[in-house]
Amino acid sequence: MKLTWLGHAAFRLETAKAKILIDPFLTHNPGFAGLDLKDAAKDVTHILLTHGHGDHVGDTIAIAKETGATVLANADLAGWLGSKGVAKLEMGNTGGTVHFDGFTVTFTNALHSSAQITEDGVSHALGNPNGLMIHFDDEASLLHMGDTDIFSDMALINELHQPDLGIVPVGDRFTMGGAVAALACQRFFNFKTAIPCHYGSFPIIDATAEKFISGMEGSKTAVQAPKPGETLTL
Repeated sequence: MKLTWLGHAAFRLETAKAKILIDPFLTHNPGFAGLDLKDAAKDVTHILLTHGHGDHVGDTIAIAKETGATVLANADLAGWLGSKGVAKLEMGNTGGTVHFDGFTVTFTNALHSSAQITEDGVSHALGNPNGLMIHFDDEASLLHMGDTDIFSDMALINELHQPDLGIVPVGDRFTMGGAVAALACQRFFNFKTAIPCHYGSFPIIDATAEKFISGMEGSKTAVQAPKPGETLTL
């Protein structure tokens, strides 16, 4: 599996059967500055969304129309995307699993919000926020936590799914901060590798992942913090 951080909470995943974008907020993402949108979206087969905020939905509509990728989102968000012309949609909700060729995605809980105010000034309620638990046929399993605080039922997510890899928000203010994120990983999960995200993109959130990295010292979990555009082989 190849995993590329595209800044903020956006990632590109490449496996033998799929090329996946998660939360493809690219055009207005300061962390994506200097990177190429066409390269990030090249041959994409699936777009997976954790929730409806603009800094996560991002370029989903344009990329889906350009590539024909299938978009997975919660039911409310999927319905809204359909009204915007996205043709290939799969919907679900918290606890549900959607099956694709070579992998499944389960909507896990997350503590956050999900409405979006669009350019016309209208507020749209776009369902509940989620994490995304991805099980691949022939790759390590991956949990993108979405935007969330710590919560004790993370232990149940680990018990049910035993994710190998974790993508963890650490930037504070809108998600848990680095120290709390480290506590969540060490208390509730047994990740082989944790990848921090949701930092370094806007001035009002943490500029680095240092609090998370420091908090994970001594853990059995390896922390990899790529630079935007950097690809990890996992």
